Amino acid sequence: MQKNEILKRLMDIPGDTAVAIQPLDGSMPLLHNEHMPLIAASVIKLGVMLEAFRAFEESSLSKDEVFVIRKEDKMPSCGALTYMHEGLEVTAIDLVTLMIIVSDNTATNLLIDRLGIDNINKTLASYGLDEIILRRKLFDAKSAARGIQNTVTAAGVMKFYLLLMEEKLVSAEASREMLSILKNQRLKGKMPFFLSPLGIKTAHKTGEDDETTHDTGIIFTDPPCVAVFLSNNVCVPDFERFIQNAALALTK
Repeated sequence: MQKNEILKRLMDIPGDTAVAIQPLDGSMPLLHNEHMPLIAASVIKLGVMLEAFRAFEESSLSKDEVFVIRKEDKMPSCGALTYMHEGLEVTAIDLVTLMIIVSDNTATNLLIDRLGIDNINKTLASYGLDEIILRRKLFDAKSAARGIQNTVTAAGVMKFYLLLMEEKLVSAEASREMLSILKNQRLKGKMPFFLSPLGIKTAHKTGEDDETTHDTGIIFTDPPCVAVFLSNNVCVPDFERFIQNAALALTK
């Protein structure tokens, strides 16, 4: 599948879909519904990570600050902390790492409580990332029932990764550390599916929910490529196969 086939294949998939692809060679981006807000699922965790690193940089949160895991903190999977014993002590940087590499929902909500929803959105907006919007914690059933959803757009998430690659998020050092965490992503069934066996690295964040599946990040071809694939109201296996094939096409 060549690049000009990606959109053609996308048109065959029913549902709400968005794509934003930007090779870092100055060529034109490939865009589809790039400003359409979609339910974010775990892709919203990029915004939480950004605010955490801003807080680290300004010393309003220490990477070594200890959080004690309580029974009431535990959220359903994804993640690991919900399966750990009560009283487990983890640091703020542990929470950020778990939130990204295994999409830990307990870690995410602990960080949202500590950082504040308004602060997270304010920091996102300060970088022109106001199409990434956190409106509630994860598994907030009452808010969800009222239609309150965290949303992202393909254009907004693409801009996040472009700024990250330019080392413009928080600081050069913070950008490099965030990128390093994203490179350690353990959920590899989408963009890396065909790429990992070829030795092609990725730094990415996924998202999953009912009839929703996303993968977003950087494919380290030469030159690298930022790729964002978002979907709501789709047949998940069909869209995930599309992501796998599209990511492979971007390496050719």
